[in-house]
Amino acid sequence: MKKTLGAILAVAVLATGAAVAQNDPIAQRKDILKGIGDATKPIAAMLKGEAAYDNAVVQKSLTTITDGSKKLPDLFPANSKTGGDTAALPKIWDEKAKFDDLFVKMAVAAAAAQGSIKDEASLKANIRPVLGTCKSCHDDYRAKKS
Repeated sequence: MKKTLGAILAVAVLATGAAVAQNDPIAQRKDILKGIGDATKPIAAMLKGEAAYDNAVVQKSLTTITDGSKKLPDLFPANSKTGGDTAALPKIWDEKAKFDDLFVKMAVAAAAAQGSIKDEASLKANIRPVLGTCKSCHDDYRAKKS
């Protein structure tokens, strides 16, 4: 009985956390951005020669980047400028169209790379535009870590 009650409580707590995150654009965008960041790590390792080329990993990473970048523009509503733990600079909302366009460019670049990358040579030749969109956004719209 105690185990059943414990399991029910655990599910309720997890469900509540998920529901809160769905209503919290800061939490949602941080989750997606973390996923995109995690997706770039194995690609970076391959580019540095720290990991063997693995097309399945590259394709999965690019899918994560494409899918996430399509969702992100809607997760920066005006009411999320302040409050919450975020590195998003206020400049985002001053230049919202330009900011949103970076996510469109990221999705397009990732989808194009996904269709073009088949081996290590094509990874090196086609991944830069994807990674460049990450850098552009970080340089202009993300608070620097101190």
